[in-house]
Amino acid sequence: MAEISEFVAFRFKVNLYNSDQSSLLCSGYFSEVTGFEATMEPKVIAEGGHNWGEHHRSGPTKFAPIILKRGVTDINDLWSWFDITTSQANYGYRLSGEIIVFGNPSVSGGNVTDNAVLVWKLSGVLPTKFKGPDLSATASQVAIEELHLVHQGLELQRPAPASTQGRGAA
Repeated sequence: MAEISEFVAFRFKVNLYNSDQSSLLCSGYFSEVTGFEATMEPKVIAEGGHNWGEHHRSGPTKFAPIILKRGVTDINDLWSWFDITTSQANYGYRLSGEIIVFGNPSVSGGNVTDNAVLVWKLSGVLPTKFKGPDLSATASQVAIEELHLVHQGLELQRPAPASTQGRGAA
């Protein structure tokens, strides 16, 4: 599967882990990822005798679903997770996840290596929609057309530049 990331069409790698991130349960490459959105609804507080404006405090944050499109992975893992979540009467097996955004691959000595520029961490991930490709004997389709994921938290991390990775702190 490592060779797939070299193609420009698959520049996003998705890893899904058990909730304590001790073991990788599924990994795949996708050509499109949407839904990186967080919205905070402020609480409005009116103060007696203060007639010019309101006070705003931070309120609850809502996250949009992450939508993965046109992916290649071991489809059995994702389907099993979706099936367990939807057929187990209100039991949802939540995972942790990360979406790695690759920049241009670097080439050294004939070897192509991926260059991660951003990593989005997700917590409490739950699948809500699984869409496979249309089957046709004359077409070559990807393994997954769409996968919708809801989550309970989103965090952006920037990997250390390649020139500083592997060096000890001075």
